[in-house]
Amino acid sequence: MSAPRRSWWRRLLSEPAGVTGVVIVLTLLTVAALATFWTPYDPQAADVAGRWAGPSPAHLLGTDATGRDILSILMAGSRTTVVVAVGAGVIATIVGLSLATLGALTHRWVRESVAVLVDMLVAFPVLLIAMMISAVWGGSLAVVVWSVGIGFGVNIARVSRPELRRVLHSDFVVAARASGLSGWQNLTRHLLPNVAPVFIVQLSWSMAVAVLAEAGLSYLGFGAPVTDPSWGVLLSQLQQYLTVYPLSVLWPGLAITATVLGFNLLGDGLRDATDPTLRTRSGSARRARTHLPEVVA
Repeated sequence: MSAPRRSWWRRLLSEPAGVTGVVIVLTLLTVAALATFWTPYDPQAADVAGRWAGPSPAHLLGTDATGRDILSILMAGSRTTVVVAVGAGVIATIVGLSLATLGALTHRWVRESVAVLVDMLVAFPVLLIAMMISAVWGGSLAVVVWSVGIGFGVNIARVSRPELRRVLHSDFVVAARASGLSGWQNLTRHLLPNVAPVFIVQLSWSMAVAVLAEAGLSYLGFGAPVTDPSWGVLLSQLQQYLTVYPLSVLWPGLAITATVLGFNLLGDGLRDATDPTLRTRSGSARRARTHLPEVVA
């Protein structure tokens, strides 16, 4: 691992928010990978005789109305959460960076057309678009991933485009262009690294909201099919028993909350670790503290 990579990784782990986000996201990925091969019980296996069992060594989080093990359902549902978060993040990245680049680095008429298109698309709520598409094409994870990814890709483009324009007119970018760097080299070496902090925050937010969107759409019947393990589907199935067995609803709610919090904290930590301006200010502050005794002396 090179020195710059070690540097930003150390900065990420030096912040409590960054450490917490890394731990939560790594835990989610580990559980999802483990659930691919093993869960304590079959997530869809019903056991009527053991329904509504409380937390015990046999069922750590208890069972639901049909006797299914809640921990096994949550572990299997983590795979759905990871697929939605990563899939929506990849699509949002492609859509957002493509629109932002077209809206910042092309001819004026193209830039203005892209800006108008982005402003029009931003006016439509992402969840509403997902529900409309699901009503036409049927509820599925693919619909959730594509609708949320495209919706938040437009949001990323709207925020990243003015940042790209600002950095494009910076002195160091003008000097790099005068030195003979091509447009692609300027984009990869100067523009994207300086826009990365803003982009990372938007991307982490889109992945966090993708988790909420999947849970909400599955809860309403527009997301994952009932036969697929999903935290939103589990919430929908358990909510009618909230007043009788409130503890059973607590676990999927905590899983969704922790996952959303983890993505947001990880995004904040990555922003602080990769922001060149913060890095410069922190380095200047360290040099000032280092030379302070000499000045006083």
